[in-house]
Amino acid sequence: MQRRNTNQRRLIYEVLKSTDIHPTADWIYEQVRKEIPNISLGTVYRNLKVLKEEGKIIELNDGKQSRFDARTDKHFHFKCAQCGGIFDIDSDGLISVNKDKLLDLGFSVDDLDVIFTGICFKCRGREN
Repeated sequence: MQRRNTNQRRLIYEVLKSTDIHPTADWIYEQVRKEIPNISLGTVYRNLKVLKEEGKIIELNDGKQSRFDARTDKHFHFKCAQCGGIFDIDSDGLISVNKDKLLDLGFSVDDLDVIFTGICFKCRGREN
């Protein structure tokens, strides 16, 4: 079933595409409210769910909160343990996965999601 692209969903997607900070739903809500003051947080959550189901965005969840990414090409993420920032990492040649070995173990791999954790370049620069 094709869903209609509402003005609210379009704006939520545009806000998400305009940033690389991997924002929370609350942050997106605050940005969208500047254009649509009467939008509810629930509407933002529902539309983020639809955008995720349509494959237009990625949801990153660390067990505490969800962050969202409009970049849907294959890439990894780095989460800073100090500032909480999330950064995109291109996956080219970074990790090699032996899918045949996983098949031998009885697993069928459909997708790979990697989140590195540590201290980002910004926080490391402040340590000096």
